[in-house]
Amino acid sequence: MAKKKAFPLRISEDIWQALRHWSDDELRSVNAQIEYVLRDALRKVGRLPRSKADSSTNDED
Repeated sequence: MAKKKAFPLRISEDIWQALRHWSDDELRSVNAQIEYVLRDALRKVGRLPRSKADSSTNDED
């Protein structure tokens, strides 16, 4: 399993609330939702290629 980095994030209240509601709908934590959104955006622009190991970690989100 890849080691995860801790990163403090300052975010506006309205974005936080939107992420919280979205993560609740997806049955994820806000942290997992942010990671999912970032990973998806990086893949779409070709900066994070999909790998076998990565697809197995998606199930945990």
